[in-house]
Amino acid sequence: MVTVTYLDEPRRDPRRWWALGALVASMLTLGFDMTILNVALPTMAEQLGATTGQQQWMADTYVVVFASLMLPAGLLGDRFGRRRMLVAGLGIFLAGSVLGALAGDVNWVIAARAVMGVGAALVTPLATSVLPSLFTPDEQGKAVGLVSTGSALGLPLGPIIGGWLLDHFWWGSMFLINVPMVAIGITACLFLLPETRDPASPRVDALSTAFTTAGLGALIYGIIEAPDRGWGDPLILGMFAGGAVLLAGLVLRERRMARPMLDMTLLGRRDFLVNAVTATLVMFVLSGLLFVLPPYLQAVLGNDTLGTGVRLLPMVLGLSVAAKFAPQVATRFGARAAVTGGLVVLAFAGLLGSRTTTDAGYGFTALWLSIAGLGFGFVLVPSMTGALAALPRDRAGSGSGLLLTLRQVGSAIGIALLGSLLAGAFRDRLDVTGLPPEAARTAGDSVVAAHLVAAKAGPEAAHLAGSANSAYVHGMGLVLLVCGITALVAALAAAALLPGTATETGGDQMRDTPEMAATGRDA
Repeated sequence: MVTVTYLDEPRRDPRRWWALGALVASMLTLGFDMTILNVALPTMAEQLGATTGQQQWMADTYVVVFASLMLPAGLLGDRFGRRRMLVAGLGIFLAGSVLGALAGDVNWVIAARAVMGVGAALVTPLATSVLPSLFTPDEQGKAVGLVSTGSALGLPLGPIIGGWLLDHFWWGSMFLINVPMVAIGITACLFLLPETRDPASPRVDALSTAFTTAGLGALIYGIIEAPDRGWGDPLILGMFAGGAVLLAGLVLRERRMARPMLDMTLLGRRDFLVNAVTATLVMFVLSGLLFVLPPYLQAVLGNDTLGTGVRLLPMVLGLSVAAKFAPQVATRFGARAAVTGGLVVLAFAGLLGSRTTTDAGYGFTALWLSIAGLGFGFVLVPSMTGALAALPRDRAGSGSGLLLTLRQVGSAIGIALLGSLLAGAFRDRLDVTGLPPEAARTAGDSVVAAHLVAAKAGPEAAHLAGSANSAYVHGMGLVLLVCGITALVAALAAAALLPGTATETGGDQMRDTPEMAATGRDA
């Protein structure tokens, strides 16, 4: 166990709340950067000529790097100073944001997102691990809750902020908005945070980190590029095989280490495993939906970027309402009832949404989005807290790190797999009859590209815009069908394997968050 000594000065210093405010602003920025790009992808596809695969990389690179480096980044802070590494992370994130704003082509945008992912991986675990040096034990729950809320609120705010910015400025403004908020965070860290470290923490294992990054990268590359190259292409098969070997090597190495970065033995606990897999699948579905919805709302239904962000609000509102009442439901009826019920609601929303047609209009979309939001909210909170409740107190920190990493992996695979399913279905259904070969290839890149080709071409392409809308809605319907089936299978597993009552899942820990557990309850 790590013993934290609370000094009198931080305990009495009123500036600690200003420091907390800066940390919350930084976490809010990181939160909406997970989703802010989604609403801009149609615009960037038009202005940068990005294909669907390149759009997937723009969204996914940030998440893959984030997921791969979050655990080793936290250990770097423990060893070399949490304030120092927190400032370094914010500085790297700031540099990536400036690079993204100045980028002139798709490849530079992807590179900027990777740099931002490195910064986010440093900031996320350290933003909560510095709190014990600022707040007394009775204040820490409130402080961690505010930091966690800032991060969670950023996810639904991303599309709305991005839409407003694109309506008033150019697409690079989505990167520049990070600059003042991150600069405030850096200043607050330098002047308000004390330096803390934990020399007894495990060493950063460079080989395990390389296995994680390369394995996830190879897997995601194979999924994203498969619709273009073909699933049987030797390169794609090689990427899948290489990713599987690397990730298997990671598991074997971590299992043999005395103090691993990823404590794989925790997956042997049934309650933790089921809840962790459930939370991961929910992030898989949520990230996939946030990737495929903006082009539908913007290109097919004809909304502007701000209107696209606003039209995602029914899902946000549903999620917020359900998340507020989910703890009470879990306490009264048990985690199994809450999680299973939420998954059934989410499955119904996916199956209902799969019936969307080009003539359905936004009213039908708003209906199933609201239902999906309710499902997300009722699943996420009980599954996350249930996973922690299944752990011994002395392993809550390592379990939290593993849980947060799995969530990010679920997001990355959701964007890659569901985006590739959509891209393949769209290309197969698109009618390019009468178009020159080059124009036909361009139209198949994305629904936005198809609309651009239709606008520039002559009468021979009069059918193209309608065909593109129909093909995209067909692909989106397949994605929603997969989401619904995934949620239904998860519901059956949760009903069979989760404990039935709140008392079986562990008392007071049901009120903890993963971020709270990561503040240092285990060595």
